[in-house]
Amino acid sequence: MTATGTDLPPHSAGGSEGSEGSERRDGRDGRDGRVGPEGREVRAWAGRLGLPGLVDVHTHFMPRNVLDKVWAYFDSAGPLTGVEWPITYREEEDRRVALLREFGVRAFTSMLYPHKAGMAAWLNDWADDFARRTPDCLHTATLFPEPGAPGYVRAALDRGARVLKVHVQVGGFDPNDELLDEVWGTVAEARTPVVMHCGSGPAPGAFTGPGPVGRLLARHPRLRLIVAHMGMPEYADFLGLAERYEGVHLDTTMAFTDFSERLAPFPEDGLKRLQGLGDRILLGTDFPNIPYPYVHQLHALERLGLGDDWLRAVCHDNGARLFGLPPVP
Repeated sequence: MTATGTDLPPHSAGGSEGSEGSERRDGRDGRDGRVGPEGREVRAWAGRLGLPGLVDVHTHFMPRNVLDKVWAYFDSAGPLTGVEWPITYREEEDRRVALLREFGVRAFTSMLYPHKAGMAAWLNDWADDFARRTPDCLHTATLFPEPGAPGYVRAALDRGARVLKVHVQVGGFDPNDELLDEVWGTVAEARTPVVMHCGSGPAPGAFTGPGPVGRLLARHPRLRLIVAHMGMPEYADFLGLAERYEGVHLDTTMAFTDFSERLAPFPEDGLKRLQGLGDRILLGTDFPNIPYPYVHQLHALERLGLGDDWLRAVCHDNGARLFGLPPVP
């Protein structure tokens, strides 16, 4: 449930945000390719389903100065949500990448986003470099309503961007801003998925909720939109948009977990609709900015009781198909 960064103290009490805390958590430093206890637990969960790994469409990697501000936001998020929000994986970048690999995540994203004009182009440059040095990361880009947006979005796509991140809550903009008209046409034509934080959780923004997104889809019905956090807390409305538009997907990020169920419980009468959309629900976690272990998101999905076929589709097959991942030998 990303905004501009969390709450229980990090694992490395009073120390650096690097390997010292990691060693205390899993008994290894993550640099030698071995899998620690936490990784074995996640892999065992996926292995029970016969999956070759996981595809996580909602993970965050960004320049360190930006990430520090994100983490500072979450450190102070208690008054906003009424619940403390600890960052479980407050680690250095290389350790965070190593952890996802230990978890058996085949593909992940570098969700990053600007909060003002003039940031998106250089964030895209950073993300381009990160993707080039991290081949299992789905090359991610972002945007903001500004005159240069059509040019730098086109440049990002030309450089190989495979997914865009848009955060209308943090950016404080209407996705229907006329400065984005050309951008949405380009992205829809390219069939590039867009992960959009457009629900009103953890706190509503001026342009959050299903209304602005519904108007955008009416104008660009072919847009491949991934609604972050299942549209929390407006779950039913965003399920309706997915039922109406075949290009709309929803990611599971933080939904159904104990943490989010306290803040915005998923309606029981939505489970049948959720199962019916099983080919367009995608695993997302919000790693590293989550206030619980990674595996809890998987357990939360399993306890919905929608069956192993649904879990296989959500946690691997749908994402692998959407992003054209090669079969695992």
